[in-house]
Amino acid sequence: VQLQASGGGLVQAGGSLRLSCSSSGSTISDYDMGWYRQYPGKQRDLVATISRYGAINYDDSVKGRFTISRDNAKNTVYLQLSSLKPEDTAVYYCNTLSEYYTASSSWGQGTQVTVSS
Repeated sequence: VQLQASGGGLVQAGGSLRLSCSSSGSTISDYDMGWYRQYPGKQRDLVATISRYGAINYDDSVKGRFTISRDNAKNTVYLQLSSLKPEDTAVYYCNTLSEYYTASSSWGQGTQVTVSS
């Protein structure tokens, strides 16, 4: 599945952004989906998941501030980022998830989120 994340940018601490994840050749509603973020020189960390049935989970670091959702009609998964902190600065990626909730597609282009203090 080829995926592309978009919607990143520069925002002040406390601000909000909405990231989008879309696929041009596959139906995202067929998959469990996850949003990851990657700090420079670090591995990608899973921060939010949404199953094909709508079950949602968050990493503790973003719980209460980030909201994952999906619009199957638009073949898109979203990540609403709110109450942003400088430590949320990272490149954000989306991916399909295996039954073990590991990334199961090739990594597409991420989107940079930069939060200024």
